[in-house]
Amino acid sequence: MSALRTVRHEAGAPDLMVLLPGAQMRAEDFAEAGCFDAVARRGIALDLVAVDLGVDAVAGSAPLDALQAQILAPARRRYRRTWLGGISLGGLVALAHAADTPDSVDGLCLIAPYPGSRLTLNAIAGAGGIDAWQPTRDALADPEVRVWNWLKAPPALPAFVGWGTEDRFAHGMQALAGRFPPAARRSIPGGHAWPTWQRLWADFLDLGYFSA
Repeated sequence: MSALRTVRHEAGAPDLMVLLPGAQMRAEDFAEAGCFDAVARRGIALDLVAVDLGVDAVAGSAPLDALQAQILAPARRRYRRTWLGGISLGGLVALAHAADTPDSVDGLCLIAPYPGSRLTLNAIAGAGGIDAWQPTRDALADPEVRVWNWLKAPPALPAFVGWGTEDRFAHGMQALAGRFPPAARRSIPGGHAWPTWQRLWADFLDLGYFSA
């Protein structure tokens, strides 16, 4: 795969956040929405890189292999800590990478993470919940199924999961967030749109994961 297209905000910080955009979004959207400025305004020692993986990032392994080889593996050698974050579909992609590539990141920032298709969520509900659900080997070929299988017992790495209570995917997001400790969860009024995501990003930054 060719070199991934990125938008960067780097100041020699000890930690890095890699951000994945949602469907129909661009890496530039993070900067234009003020996400980079929010870090600078707070004086937080955090470098940022937004990465375009394309709309097929969940469907095939090549984009995530490129993310690991081109962005995350070099960052783990350079930075003290490397976090992976995403909005909407980008949040699901971040989870998919964490599930398929253990120890690839030091933390997760999931803002309005897309919880997966109705087919997957209905299969889990029909089984009586995630702890009772046992996906077949064939089903595990689907990355979102592997995400939920991983969520049965996710590793104890720092995480933030935020969503808007009026988001059309809020029910699935709440179920997803429930697999992480209560301190990692944040719901606020709002829908599946930038005004909500910007507030959640600010809330995440104010939690103090990174030094000022």
